[in-house]
Amino acid sequence: MKPESYKAAIYRGPESVDIIDKPYPECGDDDAIVRNLMCGVCGSDIYAWNHGGDEHMIWQDHEFGHEALSEVIEMGKNVTGLELGDHVFVNQGQALRDMNRMATVGGFSEFIRIPQCEVGYSVLKIDNDIPVKAAVLFEPFVVGTRGAASLEPGPGKSAIVFGAGIIGMSAAIMMKWYGCDKVMVVDLSEFRLENARSFGLITCNPTKEDLKEKAFAEFGSEQSFFGERCSAGLYLDAIGMQVSIDNFAMLAGRDARLAIVGVHHQPITLDALAVCYGNQHIGGCGNIAIEDALPDIVAMMKSGRFDIASLVTHEYGVDDITEALAKGSMSNEAQKVCVAF
Repeated sequence: MKPESYKAAIYRGPESVDIIDKPYPECGDDDAIVRNLMCGVCGSDIYAWNHGGDEHMIWQDHEFGHEALSEVIEMGKNVTGLELGDHVFVNQGQALRDMNRMATVGGFSEFIRIPQCEVGYSVLKIDNDIPVKAAVLFEPFVVGTRGAASLEPGPGKSAIVFGAGIIGMSAAIMMKWYGCDKVMVVDLSEFRLENARSFGLITCNPTKEDLKEKAFAEFGSEQSFFGERCSAGLYLDAIGMQVSIDNFAMLAGRDARLAIVGVHHQPITLDALAVCYGNQHIGGCGNIAIEDALPDIVAMMKSGRFDIASLVTHEYGVDDITEALAKGSMSNEAQKVCVAF
């Protein structure tokens, strides 16, 4: 029996979210209704909670949340390629046919109506045998996969990731999945570094260890025009702060590659002469379409090689979403925070 209403989380502005009742949506012939099972709290949600949402398209007075794993519970007669009970990722801007709604999809609400539902576009099927707490991380793993793949990882290569949040961890795990010999994660949070070690990643806390010395010891070193540099060739900035750029400049040798995945809210300084003479390559966050990233991420999750579900450290009900948003900011206590239904 269909409910008459559902709970919806409405973003009102910094430190302001309302939980309201909305009428249960009508399912047209071309539509689908999904029930959200779990939705990750993104760094952009946390930024909106602390500072305001416009910069990340988290619009005031809208339902929000965009990292949802959902279950199909109703379909119009013209929808093909789905069955009731299928698990799906609600595909952000495509799901509501409005790219301005990428971050206000409604993942923190109980239900979402998918207009003109099209499998492979509006929603992406996620194997039901992948645990919910792993599958809910699909979207951050898309971001990490984009950044990792842009560096062309593989056997015989090693990488250093700056930041052990969920994006840094997803990038580091995918580098291992793609065959990199060694991957180091650099962070200040011992809580998150302990998680990283459980995945077989090398770690460094620069407040307790000398990053340059440890990188040289783990990866070896080589001479460059600007002196001795680390032999690791791949670097990824997952924190969006000047320190990542400084550490890249300190460590990177000739032909080193850097992917900037973290969102920089302030201008950075960079030694362009070293980039020029070192033939270094600096790029953005990658450009793999979400649907194109799906096969690699699903294969990794299904392999059982990594305990992906362990990255979800906290779950809250939708009525406690403000606590979830606050907890997500606590890097010494939380890895990934989710709202569970």
